[in-house]
This record gives sequence, C-alpha cells and structure tokens, in this order.
Amino acid sequence: MGYFYVLAAASLWGLLGVVSKWAFAQGVSPLEVAFWRATLGAVLFGAQALWIGKVHLERTDRLAVLGFGLVGISLFYGAYQLAIQSGGAALASVLLYTAPAIVALLSWLFLREPMDAHKISAVTLTLLGVALVSLQGGGVKVSLAALFWGLLSALTYATYYLFGKLYLDKYPTPTVFLYALPVGALGLLPFVDFMPKNAEAWAAIAFLTIASTFFAVTLYFAGLRRLEATRASVVATIEPVVAALAAWLWWGERFSLLGYMGAGLVLAGVVWMVRRPSTTPQKIAAKIP
Repeated sequence: MGYFYVLAAASLWGLLGVVSKWAFAQGVSPLEVAFWRATLGAVLFGAQALWIGKVHLERTDRLAVLGFGLVGISLFYGAYQLAIQSGGAALASVLLYTAPAIVALLSWLFLREPMDAHKISAVTLTLLGVALVSLQGGGVKVSLAALFWGLLSALTYATYYLFGKLYLDKYPTPTVFLYALPVGALGLLPFVDFMPKNAEAWAAIAFLTIASTFFAVTLYFAGLRRLEATRASVVATIEPVVAALAAWLWWGERFSLLGYMGAGLVLAGVVWMVRRPSTTPQKIAAKIP
C-alpha cells in the first residue's frame, strides 16, 4: 500500500499544471489561483492541526516560519503558477524537479555540506537536462519567462528541503502550514486582481486545494509510514511524467525528442541524487508537501 499512496500523491501533484490551466481558461489569473490555494489550504491544514491537537509554535521559531511562508508559499506558489502560464504544465513540472540539484548547491554554499563526485554528477545531469529542454523545438513554448519562473519555482521549492532539515522534524506538517499558509496568502494578496468566477473556476480551485495540496500531502506521508524515504522519493518522480502525459492529453502540449531527452536527464539526476544513502536531499525529500 505504501507504493500506492506515494504514486497517488505524486499523480495528484502532477495534475497541478493542467488543472491550473483550466482555472486560467476561466479568467482566473495565476496569482489569484496561488492565493486561493494558500488561503483554502490554510483552512484545511488548520482544521487538521486542531484535530490532532498540534497548534503550538515556539516563539523562537515564529520568525523562521514567517520567512518560510513568504518564500515557500508566496514566492513558490506564485512562481509555479506563472511558470505554468508562461511555458505550460509539462515544462513547469520538469523545471520544478531541478530542486534537488539546487538543494545540493545551496547546502554546499550555506550549510557547508560536502559537494562530492556523486552530487556533482547528479547536478550535472540535471543542468544538462535543463539545457536540452530549453533548446527543444516541440509544441511546448520555451521562453525566457518560462525558464525564469520555472527555475524560480524550483529555487523556492528547494526551501522545503532546507527548512525541513531544521523544523519539520520538530513540528508536524499541519502545524507548520497552519501558520505558513496564511502568511503566504497575505504575501500574495497585494499582487492579486480578483475577478468574478464561474462554477468551473471554483471547481478548479477546489481541486487544486483539496486534491493536489491537502490530500496529496496526506497520502504522501501515509506512504512514508510504509516505505523508506529513498524509495518514496524515487517513486514520487512519477510526478512530471503524469504532468507531461496529462498536459499532452488535455492541452496538446508536446516536447520535441530533444525536450524529452532533457526531461529524462532531469529525472535521472533526481533519482541519482536520492538513491545515494544518507544524503541530505533524500532525507529531506520525505518532508516535501
């Protein structure tokens, strides 16, 4: 059952892009989608934190959670939605999976963790993959904006690993997100232009919040209780595959052969990184929502 839970979670995350495009098609802007995902997600995680009786946050950790809310929620949610709008669901998902390579670089720069040959090879695979994706000429629209927002989403997503190293062993996930999500929503609020929404728009927002945020996290952690973190992390790399397949079926997005080769290299870099025992990315990958 552990593999089933992780596969289900990764599949729900893989649908983030195509369902977000559905919301865009109804006239909802990317940043408004991000705002509602954070706001409604706060309600769900807040209810869960109350249910399990884990709402206390120590005073010394409040500033860190505030910063995580602004970077890991406001910037990440916003950048990922803008990446989907700029380059499509498939490209955004592939670029997001450069996060483990970014974590390795940031850990080397700021946490003084060694950058050995194994990490260097994984980072090289990932960067080569991004280069090939950016050069591909298929039906997927690759622009500077798409690359910028996609890599920014990966950079801010990387904070989940680094923040998790320090805090997510200390607090349950619902406790952290009870506070981080409202902060993230407030950080997005000044940049949101609210528009009237029809039933389809609300349906898309509800799916993104309930299925691709709350249930995806819940299922992933259910899987982790039954699997090693490394196995779960590798299984979760099905996410960009689901994203690419769904984007092709729903929106007609296609990579060229060069683009698919690049996407494969990005995924190979992720698997190579997390398959090594006792490395930071594989330990903390278990904590990513």
